[in-house]
Amino acid sequence: MNQLERDMLDKAERIVSFSIKCYREKLFAGKSGNLSLFDRERGLIAITPAGKDYTLMQPEDIVWIDLSGARVTGSRDPSSEWRLHAEIYRAFPEVNAVVHTHSPFATSFALGDSGIPLVLIEMAGSLGGDVKVAPFAMPGSEAVGLGAVCALRGRKACLLQNHGMVAVGQDLKEAYLNAVYTEDAAKIYSYALRNGSVHYLSEEDILALKAATQAK
Repeated sequence: MNQLERDMLDKAERIVSFSIKCYREKLFAGKSGNLSLFDRERGLIAITPAGKDYTLMQPEDIVWIDLSGARVTGSRDPSSEWRLHAEIYRAFPEVNAVVHTHSPFATSFALGDSGIPLVLIEMAGSLGGDVKVAPFAMPGSEAVGLGAVCALRGRKACLLQNHGMVAVGQDLKEAYLNAVYTEDAAKIYSYALRNGSVHYLSEEDILALKAATQAK
């Protein structure tokens, strides 16, 4: 096995490992959701395959495609949402990993227009602020990716209207953690709304939080 093959195998193993973590954390349900890594040096995306049971997924199931969707290696079809991943990688040079989930609490807020406001101090540092909603677009379309790009500017996660959630990071660990943080924020905010009282941070508080985060 040469260095390129070892590198591709290592990335595929990491994708499988984090896919299983997402499944166990209930970010993925059944065969829904998808996850990818971008090899910027080679211009290639390693992405989970379409319709594969996460509990049975193996490194050889991971599909490598270019930004146009052309398959480079792998015998399976890539996730139907590969265009979502490709548009994000085109738009954000600092992003090298994408996690797309249908996690229940975050997705419940994707059914509306308001998103998840910056109600937790951790959201300023981990997610970049509030979680915005990208307008509805047909699953698997280029429009899903273009909408997500707009909603992700200055953020590490966004909601896809009537669809799910997307989290990004410099690597898979960061993208996975941002997906976890988004679902956690959605859960806490949902509980607070159910309790009937939410203290919203003022614009002054939000600016101070963001300034403190950038100073670290």
